[in-house]
Amino acid sequence: MLADSIHIRDPFILLHDGVYYLYGTDGDTVWQGRPTGFACYTSQDLVDWEGPHAIFTAGENFFADRFFWAPECHEYDGRFYLLTTLGAHGRKKGIYTLVADSPLGPFQLHTTDPLTPMAWCAIDGTLFVDDCQIPWLIFSHTFEDVPTGDMAAVRLGSDLKHAIGEPLLLFQAADAPWAKPVPFAQAEFGLEGDVYFTDGPWVHRIVNGQLLIIWSAWSDGGYSVGIAVSESGTIAGPWHHHPEKLLPGGGHGMLFRSLGGELIYTMHAPNETPLERPVFYRIAESGDENLVLV
Repeated sequence: MLADSIHIRDPFILLHDGVYYLYGTDGDTVWQGRPTGFACYTSQDLVDWEGPHAIFTAGENFFADRFFWAPECHEYDGRFYLLTTLGAHGRKKGIYTLVADSPLGPFQLHTTDPLTPMAWCAIDGTLFVDDCQIPWLIFSHTFEDVPTGDMAAVRLGSDLKHAIGEPLLLFQAADAPWAKPVPFAQAEFGLEGDVYFTDGPWVHRIVNGQLLIIWSAWSDGGYSVGIAVSESGTIAGPWHHHPEKLLPGGGHGMLFRSLGGELIYTMHAPNETPLERPVFYRIAESGDENLVLV
């Protein structure tokens, strides 16, 4: 099958042993219905895909019953970890890990407690291992809690089972020149005033050493992708925003290097259910702490 037949949001690519593994949020149950688990697709050329391959099935007694969002598969310390958002009735959305010995699973729950604070509504976690080999979870602290749209980070233990210390505030969507308040915040969520959101963070270090976070928010062009830059070259920042967005018309993506060595950004577009599909853009580093479309 081709990518335009795959109905997912929040696409994520893992390249392992010459095979591309594509993960994402199931487009049919993203907003309603009870998700049954996670699946992935495989390809050797980013054109023809096989799947879906079931990689995790949530049993009847599984604690989460909604918000099976944004699964990311990371190879870490010899195993494969699926970082994902999960939610349940009476429990706020949070970031959890599942683990397996293969990118195709079967995955098992790694911890029953979220890596993010239980009192926070948190989504879209991504893993970043810094130059000191310290694992960090970068995630969105969502507008249900903070209308400024906060991007946060917390240090993880080496087993990826627990957080160490309190989360750090990295930056806010409200401070990005290109980001705009969500126009439907009151109608859909009952929230008054200016409400911003962040989601889909991806950390990337460019050739000149600058550390970037590629992330998504609302803009004049709808759901869009922009870039934040760490002035210290570390997760601690401080961070400043590029004034212009990188991509309009979709969002929540990640950057990977193809078998041929090209940088490719994948995201879902359009941001309209049930039309969203994974799309792929070639990207180049401009040499001045920026990324550009090729």
